[in-house]
Amino acid sequence: MRLIVGTILVFVCVFGSYAVMGGHLEVLWQPFEFVIILGAAIGAFIIGNPAPVLKAVPAMIGTLVKGPKHKQECYVELLAMQFSLYKLAKQKGMTAIEPHIENPSESTLFNAFPTFASNHHAVEFVCDYMRMLTMGADSPYEIEALMDEELETHHQEQERIVAAMQSLADGTPALGIVAAVLGVIKTMGAISEPPEVLGHLIGGALVGTFFGVFVAYGFFAPMAASLKSTFEAESKYYLSLKAGLLAHIGGQPPVMSVEFARKALFSEVRPTYSEVEAAMADLPATV
Repeated sequence: MRLIVGTILVFVCVFGSYAVMGGHLEVLWQPFEFVIILGAAIGAFIIGNPAPVLKAVPAMIGTLVKGPKHKQECYVELLAMQFSLYKLAKQKGMTAIEPHIENPSESTLFNAFPTFASNHHAVEFVCDYMRMLTMGADSPYEIEALMDEELETHHQEQERIVAAMQSLADGTPALGIVAAVLGVIKTMGAISEPPEVLGHLIGGALVGTFFGVFVAYGFFAPMAASLKSTFEAESKYYLSLKAGLLAHIGGQPPVMSVEFARKALFSEVRPTYSEVEAAMADLPATV
């Protein structure tokens, strides 16, 4: 919705104001200028980015349209899942959670929380570190360092996608100049034409500069900022898991581990203590 509203506002303000000032919209229709700029930008995008980033383009577009995929109810579910997991480990020992972490797709515990169970990376994150505990790892500091390394790697993978979009924003104004220069070259070939013809050609050439700046700062740069904001919001899902896991490893009771996890969330999606308490009270049996 934000993408649609913003796009409409950009077009209405720019082209509507131009038309109200007496500008002729048909002059701005220069399809070959658009092909030069956008075609070169796409080509540069392909040259400058590795295959994993190029394969992530469809998902990137989906992220721009949908925004952060985790709403407040997802975080309530996440915290309730952690409470169930830590409570089971405290009450029945680490051997009780082995069936869940070794075969998470069949886990009655994880499947009781569908948004978490559908998040492959989050499930893998939890299972990997709980498995380390079953194998005897007990140093919170060493595990925290490993978590930080894993989360930093995940952040770098997302940052490559943001940088790719930002590169479009940085490059299209220069490509607009390229299109404008080519338009001027074409105009110089018609220097003997009357002023009204030359004026039309020069105006068409300048559209290249306009279009390059327009798409860069009207769309590509805001899209890069939107991706960055969305990825930062989604990273809190994993930071909440990290905080809860470390509190559990440090010996905190399940309710306190969940409180550590809750405090790691942004305020706009962080459920209240009462909401989490109510969710924990309604938990199904997972034995």
